[in-house]
Amino acid sequence: MDEAFISSAKQILEEDASVVPEFWQNKYKNEAGKNWDKFYNRNTTNFFKDRHWTDREFEELRPGHTFSEEKPVLLEIGCGVGNFVWPILDRNPDIFVYACDFSPRAVGFVQANENYTEERCKAFVCDITKDRLADTIPPHSVDIVSAIFVFSALPPEKQAAAVSNIVEILKPGGRILFRDYGIYDLAQLRFKSGHKLEDNLYVRQDGTLSYYFSTERLHSLFVEHGGLDELANEYVVKKLVNMKKGIDSDRIFTQAKFQAPIDTSALEGALNSTKIKDTEDDSTMVVE
Repeated sequence: MDEAFISSAKQILEEDASVVPEFWQNKYKNEAGKNWDKFYNRNTTNFFKDRHWTDREFEELRPGHTFSEEKPVLLEIGCGVGNFVWPILDRNPDIFVYACDFSPRAVGFVQANENYTEERCKAFVCDITKDRLADTIPPHSVDIVSAIFVFSALPPEKQAAAVSNIVEILKPGGRILFRDYGIYDLAQLRFKSGHKLEDNLYVRQDGTLSYYFSTERLHSLFVEHGGLDELANEYVVKKLVNMKKGIDSDRIFTQAKFQAPIDTSALEGALNSTKIKDTEDDSTMVVE
């Protein structure tokens, strides 16, 4: 990824300055959970593939890599129908997984799966922007939180509240593993006029939201607002090549790790109304 690509991508985005009317912006944001519920009603368990790749990207998910002498506890936010849950339970016989989603249908599919047992997994409905996780999960009890392609489904003004919610159940030294869409991703550049709600936020044809992150915004959300330590925060660029047509394009993701301080008093005062930054400095992009 080079300066020429960044310049071209910025030009494409600047050409579509129009946004959907305010009424529709509010409607799409307020009905985010409802539209994902409709998505799972249409597609059931057949849309997404199981995520067998996650332990290649995050060593914390590999068997034997734990933060606790006790049975490790993981929370997956935005669990969908369990495409992350089942591989992680299969590979890690000692782990316990909490799994939540704001779609009741998705959670129902997890609970109905033949592999579901509350001895190893508890799935529950939760909108992490407003429903307190600590009402279901004991505070400061979770070793790992996986946030994989979930924050992009949240309106940006609600993302800080979600971070605060997660921090409350994270153990001292516990980690958040993050992967999501990055700015200038191919999917962002392909949106046609009439889909943009605001900068870096779009609505798909089915009404679900898609937000595209900069690493600076992640730092503001999780470090400046959430009070967490930043272990990693970078862009991952995957080249898609169509040999027949001679076309290559970039899928761009943000990938990060954040850790709760060992001294929990360090979090005091961090969860405030800090303005979340969203700059577009791409000088640190990493190409895979």
